[in-house]
Amino acid sequence: MRILGVLLIVLGIIGLAYGGFAWTRPEKVVDLGPVHVSHEKTNYFPVPPIAGAICLVAGVLLLVPGRRLS
Repeated sequence: MRILGVLLIVLGIIGLAYGGFAWTRPEKVVDLGPVHVSHEKTNYFPVPPIAGAICLVAGVLLLVPGRRLS
């Protein structure tokens, strides 16, 4: 439960600070024999601020000692 709590806190902070996650991946544009042209495409996954806040609060609640969620 502690690992899940820490993970939720980290995801919540990232979601609130950056507003989402971005990553790049190479994409082939042209492949003509010995000529190869590629382009890096950036993908973005937006995280609404309310979702980041919910993850942050849920993570803190999982780490609060003496509190049972059952």
